[in-house]
Amino acid sequence: MPDLASPPVSVDDIRAAERLLQGVVRPTPLEYSRALSAKVGAEVFLKCENLQRAGSFKIRGAYTRMSRLSEEEKAHGVVAASAGNHAQGVALAAQLLGIRAHVFMPHGAPMPKISATKGYGAEIEFVGSTVDECLVAAHEFAAATGAVLIHPFDHPDIVAGQGTCGLEILEQCPDVRTVLVSAGGGGLLAGVAIAMHALRPDVRVVGVQAEEAAAYPVSLKAGRPVPLERMSTMADGIAVGRPGDVPFAVIEKLVDSVDTVSEASLSRALLFLLERAKLVVEPAGAAAVARLMDPSAPRLEGPVVAVLSGGNIDPLLMLRIIRHGMAAAGRYLTFAVRVPDRPGSLARLLIEVRHNRNTSSLSVDETEIVVDVETKGPEHREEVLGALRADGYRPLLR
Repeated sequence: MPDLASPPVSVDDIRAAERLLQGVVRPTPLEYSRALSAKVGAEVFLKCENLQRAGSFKIRGAYTRMSRLSEEEKAHGVVAASAGNHAQGVALAAQLLGIRAHVFMPHGAPMPKISATKGYGAEIEFVGSTVDECLVAAHEFAAATGAVLIHPFDHPDIVAGQGTCGLEILEQCPDVRTVLVSAGGGGLLAGVAIAMHALRPDVRVVGVQAEEAAAYPVSLKAGRPVPLERMSTMADGIAVGRPGDVPFAVIEKLVDSVDTVSEASLSRALLFLLERAKLVVEPAGAAAVARLMDPSAPRLEGPVVAVLSGGNIDPLLMLRIIRHGMAAAGRYLTFAVRVPDRPGSLARLLIEVRHNRNTSSLSVDETEIVVDVETKGPEHREEVLGALRADGYRPLLR
């Protein structure tokens, strides 16, 4: 692990990366959110890295690292491990720099991320079910072929490149008081923290992880990176089982806290961003907003900047998350009712339904009807259930 007395990345490194990235990345918008500001009682701005080239912040670090390779290293090609966003960043950087790229991705990686990575010209190989397993394969590939491993977060050049997002935040919102950043391995969080600490040490920097894939809280408590035994989250972009040594050294020293959010909170945040901000964001990218919207979490001082780290989401996953988010917000109801299995019973339920006649708990003359209903909120949900009960049905919530 890097010596804490000698930070692995300085703000001068970030400024050098910023110069290197001119003409490669675009400064992403910082959008004021009236709806979020009203909800949390402080000014809230959204840093839209979901609108960056390749759909996330990852191109910042990948291009910074790869552009500094020697000609001999470039000739051997590069290898990466990623659930999708880093893969796209590496593939795009390789295309721009004329370098061969081989990427290991976990089975089950989102199809849009796979297609985009292929579209940029990278070769893809599927290994295991986590980024950590892919990293093992990438290390082996690098040792066998001479290809240079472009780590998704654990390298000073990667952290410096991601830190350019922090410089943009300070330029766009000079009076910022709190910055929320989602974290997997920690490259983006570390880079932003370095920029804030050097230029605005009074700014509070808060990391956010999915509670079912939160390696940082336990690692910070232990004082060293600790691998998780298991992870289970829809936020594949931040599902990393072990913090990187380089970002951990920074985060341990400079980040004020690393908070966690539930899967339901991620769904609600994604739905909120889609409906109210008109922004398509992946679950990992919505983690900062999920923390903002959590009524049980400590209030944050504004102005607050929430970084939307990525927008590469599978449409099918989006459909499921929208439904999940609506259910979590009390706006979607799924229940089953049992009715006599005879003509006319279904006609009274003129809504989306699914029949089930094969449940052992049903009597011979019954059928179960599973009903999906969009409701206006928790109160309306209870009204619907009450009306069904009053009409003689016994709705079984699903």
